[in-house]
Amino acid sequence: MEVVIVTEELKDNYDVVVIGGGAAGLNGALMLARSRRSVLVVDAGHPRNAPAAAVHGLMARDGTPPAELLEQGRAEVRLYGGQVVRGEVVAASGEDAGFRIVLADGRTVQARRLLVAAGAVDELPEIPGLRDRWGRDVVHCPYCHGWEVRDQAIGVVASGPMAVHQALLFRQLSDDVTVFTHTSEPLGEEDVDQLAARGVALVHGEVAAVEVADDRIVGVRLTDGRRVPRNVLAVQSRMEVRAGFLDGLGLHPAEHPAGIGRHLPADAAGRTDIPGVWVAGNVTEPMAQVGGAAAAGANAGAQINADLVAEEARQAVAAYRDPLSAAAEARVSKRLAGSQQHGL
Repeated sequence: MEVVIVTEELKDNYDVVVIGGGAAGLNGALMLARSRRSVLVVDAGHPRNAPAAAVHGLMARDGTPPAELLEQGRAEVRLYGGQVVRGEVVAASGEDAGFRIVLADGRTVQARRLLVAAGAVDELPEIPGLRDRWGRDVVHCPYCHGWEVRDQAIGVVASGPMAVHQALLFRQLSDDVTVFTHTSEPLGEEDVDQLAARGVALVHGEVAAVEVADDRIVGVRLTDGRRVPRNVLAVQSRMEVRAGFLDGLGLHPAEHPAGIGRHLPADAAGRTDIPGVWVAGNVTEPMAQVGGAAAAGANAGAQINADLVAEEARQAVAAYRDPLSAAAEARVSKRLAGSQQHGL
């Protein structure tokens, strides 16, 4: 097995700096490193899925603990010469040759391109006891956690525009689903009829607290004192991207079209409006699972490499056509001197 030396010492310049060491950032870095690009991944070490026991819906790796998957990803990037360091990016600014990146510990590096994959933070409804159960028996995604909570008494806390859709998805997994209207806008007639037709109970009133016994959710308590037994709660978190360090580049989050929080807009390849800056993963698509985030990172990495290849080709052509360039002088010397060139 090849020995890989891990170093925290940074070089001055990189082809690409990847901000974020989750699935999107690591897979983007992997593509770039395999293309022989000098690449640095700066990982703050706060993955969104850290509270979860396992990754699901990812072919061949279903059930893998998130930390184990990321450690494997870091090892693969390093195997191809990429560098992964722990740190937090606090500022990014434009330079003549690319970008200047500043880390919280004062270290700085320059990069020709940036891949931002810093992820998002889940902002949960302000209900006592909810955050403590996050990733265990408080869940949000039926594809990430649904199988694990199948056939249990599930409560959906309506706190956003996707609540009815979320309830119908969880109804696929359990016959016992209840929607708590909580602080949501009044449901329309079509939504009410859909829930009733699928046998989903509707409880009006604001949830005051999550009730726990023996380290398990046993129900919720409403502000009017009612208690409703439940084993699992599904909530719609609001996503807030980690992107404050991009202010110096003029790249700012915008509201997501689905009304689920903020994101960094980009095209299908991850290219932003700022030349040389790509995004991938939850920072641009908050609903992406691990597999989708990794795929987006790979795509962005390939696009960045293609962009660098095109730039290098343009520069090479310009030098080739310039009669006074070093390349042109070398060609003329070779033609005239042949094997009599100095040193041959």
